[in-house]
Amino acid sequence: MRYGVTAHTLWPIDMPTPELPCLSARGTGVLLQVSVMPNAKRTEIDGLHDGALRVRLAAPPIEGRANEALVAWLARSLDVPKRDVELLRGESSRRKQFAIGVDFETATAWLATQLRVA
Repeated sequence: MRYGVTAHTLWPIDMPTPELPCLSARGTGVLLQVSVMPNAKRTEIDGLHDGALRVRLAAPPIEGRANEALVAWLARSLDVPKRDVELLRGESSRRKQFAIGVDFETATAWLATQLRVA
């Protein structure tokens, strides 16, 4: 089993970090657990909720528009192409899992910054 290090603590690479339970490493990318609240006034992070990143999304949950908007927002926020953001689970659910082609350190720094702002 491979291990990662944060603040002098070891954790398995495929497991979420204790500080960011919604994020875990997966190969050369990351897995992100998201809890979506559609039909918001604007798209923004609203903290953590039950081990997932809560995102208020300014798109209706009709005909996949919310999923498309969320993929576009994640890609733009993490500065990766949309093809590197893949919805793995939760197509018709508020709880979703994404595989994102960005290194773990970049995703961790982005998420920590977003959560400080939220």
